[in-house]
Amino acid sequence: MNTPEKIEGTVEAWVSGKLGQDENHAKPAPKELEKQIDEALGLQAISIRLNKELIEDFKFIAKHHKIGYQPLMKDALKRFAESEYKRIAVMLSNEKIAIQNEAAVCQEDVTPPPKLAA
Repeated sequence: MNTPEKIEGTVEAWVSGKLGQDENHAKPAPKELEKQIDEALGLQAISIRLNKELIEDFKFIAKHHKIGYQPLMKDALKRFAESEYKRIAVMLSNEKIAIQNEAAVCQEDVTPPPKLAA
């Protein structure tokens, strides 16, 4: 079996970006592969119109954090949704407790007083 020799420093070259980041060697993945990856990761492409100013704000913030603006937007949306979900869960839980407390008070009101010994 004729296997190619490992190029020294390959791991380091990938990590540093010396290998794998040359646009001359990049090509888009086939649509079927993209579909399979999206399905495996539970991703769905959407189209959304945003104010240019908002996009520029995200680009500025993303540049500061040295990441892409779209992953930053995805992360911001995810954090907002998780936070809002928790807020709603707490609100519903508090409503349920209030209803239970109100029911307990009503139950106390209809309980007859204990009989006194003669």
